[in-house]
Amino acid sequence: MTLVEELRWRGMLQDIMPGTAEQLQKEMTTAYIGFDPTADSLHIGSLVPILLLVHLQKAGHKPIALVGGATGMIGDPSGRSEERNLLSEDQLQKNVDGIGSQLARFLDFDPSKPNAAEMANNYDWFKDISFISFLRDTGKHITVNYMMAKDSVRKRIEGETGISYTEFAYQLMQGYDFYWLYQHKNCKMQMGGSDQWGNITTGTELIRRKAGGEAFAFTCPLITKADGGKFGKTEKGNVWLDAARTTPYQFYQFWLQASDADAEKWIKIFTFLTKDTIENLVETHRQNPAARELQRTLAKELTTFVHGEEEYRKAVETTEKLFANQSAPAESLSIDDLEGMDGVIKFDYALDKINAGTDIVSFLAETGVFPSKGEARKMVQGGGVSVNRNKIDNLQFNIDGSLLLHGKYLLVQKGKKNYYLVKAV
Repeated sequence: MTLVEELRWRGMLQDIMPGTAEQLQKEMTTAYIGFDPTADSLHIGSLVPILLLVHLQKAGHKPIALVGGATGMIGDPSGRSEERNLLSEDQLQKNVDGIGSQLARFLDFDPSKPNAAEMANNYDWFKDISFISFLRDTGKHITVNYMMAKDSVRKRIEGETGISYTEFAYQLMQGYDFYWLYQHKNCKMQMGGSDQWGNITTGTELIRRKAGGEAFAFTCPLITKADGGKFGKTEKGNVWLDAARTTPYQFYQFWLQASDADAEKWIKIFTFLTKDTIENLVETHRQNPAARELQRTLAKELTTFVHGEEEYRKAVETTEKLFANQSAPAESLSIDDLEGMDGVIKFDYALDKINAGTDIVSFLAETGVFPSKGEARKMVQGGGVSVNRNKIDNLQFNIDGSLLLHGKYLLVQKGKKNYYLVKAV
């Protein structure tokens, strides 16, 4: 399969500009994707563009990962209903550095290779451009009519909050990124999520009008969940690529808990397994869904890709300790079992408070298992809390020293999948 054919089969292709497939067949092509530095880590919503760059490089082309140090100061209106809070320069630089170090893990930057990946930061070229020169040399090539016709802009103009000139200018700045990379890096292609199509085509138009050149583009669909929920979100928020924000165990669990419908779709998008391998996996899974072969393979491939083989192994070990024999009493877990649960969220709690006795609701809120007593109370009443594998549904239940495993641990479960280890100190 060609690169375009493979991406289409994997469900990673939505919009494509005429001539793009032919360009990729004709020669080694430099292509880029922009990453918005709104945090110091990317999350799994960024995995698809990362994977697009990896697929591109595997096919022999040259990827550029652009971190928007300049456009990050402005804010992209695409997919947003209101103005974004602007970041300080210090925070923005921290975010740029964090994202840059993550991207470096996934692409081959070996300079001896003709298609070595490159990093770029659009602040490097925007910092020396004056407002007047940008309006004169770039703004004159794109009409307001053209910019207002884009969905991202039109929806904001028609909405209640409107759009500031700051965010309105984002489209032109992103277009200039493509133009600059075209002029200085021979970059002829841009990729991104489908919500970026308007910004991307502004770049190809600017290259045509300002440089008399031809550029190409394609986008991937935005990832959705079969149940309508937002992809990449859990009750704790985003699933991050940074192990300090989302532990490898939590990351592994996210993929392991995918529904059958999502797993069938995601195994093609998020792994590099071949078509034959995936089709065999899907057939095996359909014959015995209870074995969750698709989910386990998906979780293995993604956790290894993002965090490495060793962290994947630890995530599996922790999962087995917690879930393999849930009917066994918590007392059967050794100190090494409890301490070795890599990735399970751990809290310290005062030993004297436990020895004195404290009600379950206060304990859950004070440890941080729940953000408030109200949420803790509701979950206990609903039967969604267990302590040492024993379900607690009595609001008067007392946590005391007699419950401590090995004299200092409490294993708390929230819902079906969320475990916390509380250590008495």
